[in-house]
Amino acid sequence: MDIPYTVAERPDTGVNNVKLGIWLFLASEVMLFGGLFSTYVLLRLMAVEWPFGSDVLNVPMGTFNTAVLIGSSVTMVFAYASLKMDDLARFKKFMAMTIGLSLVFMVVKGFEYSHEFDIGNFPSTSTYLAIYFTMTGLHALHIIGGIIVNSYFLGPGSKMWETNKAQFTNRIEAAGLYWHFVDLVWIFLFPILYLL
Repeated sequence: MDIPYTVAERPDTGVNNVKLGIWLFLASEVMLFGGLFSTYVLLRLMAVEWPFGSDVLNVPMGTFNTAVLIGSSVTMVFAYASLKMDDLARFKKFMAMTIGLSLVFMVVKGFEYSHEFDIGNFPSTSTYLAIYFTMTGLHALHIIGGIIVNSYFLGPGSKMWETNKAQFTNRIEAAGLYWHFVDLVWIFLFPILYLL
């Protein structure tokens, strides 16, 4: 049995089911992170005192991690473009780079968390640290999810290339949209938590 609209566009929406599904999922993620950003704004406006992120957090590490995630978005685009150019080997190279950069981000974040814990900064220490650990922790879980999905497509999932190139390509496009969303969330998290 063939499932319709896995590659072809649906007549009612103008996009295939994969793209429609990922956009609906990302809309729910926008609501999740939107609620957290709104909470941050309300807590900060109502706080008697609020520290500058640069007084508490390691801005150079945060800046480095921002560059790493932006780089991973670029390699994700190159991975998708490689499939559009019918080059699976090039796709694997860029997908491996995307995963590698994701792992670098997580290692740096691990060092950041470890340092904060070593100096006695825990989520229970202050409202600022509670929101920092909540938002960056949830973001880290999304990074881990992206690493798992991208690793699957780099490894066993890439066998679909041999049987259905178009469907494999649109799955990578959906994974890329998710990855760009995760990167975009960090681009908002970095300035509000580290710089303001």
